[in-house]
Amino acid sequence: MIDYNGRKFAAIENTENGEVSSQTVFAYKQEGKIISATYGGGEIIQGTLIGLVREDGCLEFRYNHVNSKDEIRGGKCVSTPKILPDGRIRLYERWQWLDTDTTEGSSIIEEVTR
Repeated sequence: MIDYNGRKFAAIENTENGEVSSQTVFAYKQEGKIISATYGGGEIIQGTLIGLVREDGCLEFRYNHVNSKDEIRGGKCVSTPKILPDGRIRLYERWQWLDTDTTEGSSIIEEVTR
């Protein structure tokens, strides 16, 4: 199982209906199978996520944030990890809004050292 505790990620790709950008930084924590993160930057003022590392190694979580329009947004996501040749982690994400919008999208976030 990958240890996500203390790792930081930023988006390298996102569908048009998403709000995460390369300016959004996710700071992950992990305790056993439970993962959590705080995130912010770009259009996102402040956000949190909570979830589980599944048996297949994928992450399943719910997220909520406040964006620059003072809207509270939230949804669900499943992330599939890949270890890059340099040892960093890349997460391929399939997500869906669960608020006034129920559209789906995909994004890729990658471990950063900043």
